[in-house]
Amino acid sequence: MDRYVRSTRRAGGFTLIEVMVVVVIIGILASIALPAYQDYVRDSKRAEAKAALSLVAQRMERCFTESNTYVGCYGGATVNSDSGNWVVSITESAASYQLEADTSAQHSDGECDPMTLTNTGATSPAACW
Repeated sequence: MDRYVRSTRRAGGFTLIEVMVVVVIIGILASIALPAYQDYVRDSKRAEAKAALSLVAQRMERCFTESNTYVGCYGGATVNSDSGNWVVSITESAASYQLEADTSAQHSDGECDPMTLTNTGATSPAACW
């Protein structure tokens, strides 16, 4: 008699519906996480540009206190940020300077490219500072 008893145990594995539910959940999580990650990366690159501009501005001001002119502090050179995402261009005259942080083509930040800082502390674009 025992040999004719049918087993009620289910075979192992996942059904198609279970797999599709998991795929949908992963898709929803990815659609939320990816834009948040991109915003985080963009904000960190902007913070890096601000830091690079501030560092060069401090050095320009230190040079001005020593020589009473901004000319010759960097000699119109460019300064790269530590990661290489930004290049700071320096335009200087005897009484003023303007620093411009520009991204490379592969790391472009449309609305905040370039970011500028002057000797008066004026910054642009305002929304990026």
